[in-house]
Amino acid sequence: MQSKNTYLSFIILILIVFSCGSASNDSVMQKEAKSTSQKILPGAYQLSEYLPLLEGKSVAVVANQTSMINETSLIDTLLSLKVNLVKVFAPEHGFRGQASAGEHVKNAIDTQTGLPIISLYGKHRKPTPKDLADVDVVVFDIQDVGARFYTYLSTLHYVMEAAAEQKLPVIVLDRPNPNSDYIDGPVMQKENESFVGMHPVPIVYAMTIGEYAQMINGEHWLKNNVQADLKVIKIKNYHRGDVYKLPVKPSPNLPNYQAVRLYPSLCLFEGTPVSCGRGTDMQFQVYGAPFLPPTGFSFTPQVNAGSKWPKFKGKVCQAVDLRHNTPPTEIHLEWLIDAYQKAPDKAHFFNKFFDRLSGDAQLKSQIIAGKNIQEIKKSWQPGLEKFKKIRKKYLYYPAIKMVF
Repeated sequence: MQSKNTYLSFIILILIVFSCGSASNDSVMQKEAKSTSQKILPGAYQLSEYLPLLEGKSVAVVANQTSMINETSLIDTLLSLKVNLVKVFAPEHGFRGQASAGEHVKNAIDTQTGLPIISLYGKHRKPTPKDLADVDVVVFDIQDVGARFYTYLSTLHYVMEAAAEQKLPVIVLDRPNPNSDYIDGPVMQKENESFVGMHPVPIVYAMTIGEYAQMINGEHWLKNNVQADLKVIKIKNYHRGDVYKLPVKPSPNLPNYQAVRLYPSLCLFEGTPVSCGRGTDMQFQVYGAPFLPPTGFSFTPQVNAGSKWPKFKGKVCQAVDLRHNTPPTEIHLEWLIDAYQKAPDKAHFFNKFFDRLSGDAQLKSQIIAGKNIQEIKKSWQPGLEKFKKIRKKYLYYPAIKMVF
């Protein structure tokens, strides 16, 4: 174990760096985060709580670009403290968070640390017994955004399942949920489960990733009812409903707070022929398509760092601009319904992916049948009430400013 002086010196260094402000490449999100998030300390910051659990162990870390302690990667922090890191598991978008959505990420050696990076996206979503053969404990530290179809939840599931099967402990370093102030959306139905939704939860579930991990475990959602040896390192100074603007982009196409807040509503367009702004710098803050009527606002998708295959590349999309809207506190169906009603080819508006995103094929049927928003949302209530009772068992943090 590190000496007390080493711990103390490092903690003092952390506090000094923290007080000096940020210098990240994600400067826009850093500026957004400074005023509201500075006092909230994610689980990764609670070094004294989890370093003793890593003493003398071979450690694997599930991490990406959000796995930070101030301006320092968790990986670099642990290496500087002489923790025996043997590998890093990387989710969708890769360890550095630069891969486009859906892009296959290969295993590699990290050039900065020399550690092997094992991709958990594509065909290899779950660590194999061979992957874990030289591991004693798995640490999971990835920023979630609080939407069911964000695939980091599925990575968490498979990591917990693999670790449970190999009888390895899992330590989740908890982080705030930027969409923690409401619960909404249809609950996932069994027949629509996939990597973009593995559990019977609504689109927006208002839980931190640590709470969610406890729910996966407690509800026996892992294969063959196995349960992980799970420990969650909690967030300090956090209340559910706190405004939390992420200091680092959680993925290439969620560039700012507005995109993160609009994502639960706009991601449903990914199962339609309408673009959510991929291939622009307004991702998940606008939506449009060439076939929609003119609105006075448009965008033209092009290949960029976040999207190698943008929908409607090079074509002018008549669009709706949501960048200056008040951040939502519910799933907004009016945008989806309006686009459907204005689409000339309604028969092909919804594709097979839509049911996986919505979680319930009934939503598509309701929109086609002309149901209004109130009728649709009323049909969600039995599932939401059942989920809330389950969810209540796993909550750590007191709530403020809740709208549900």
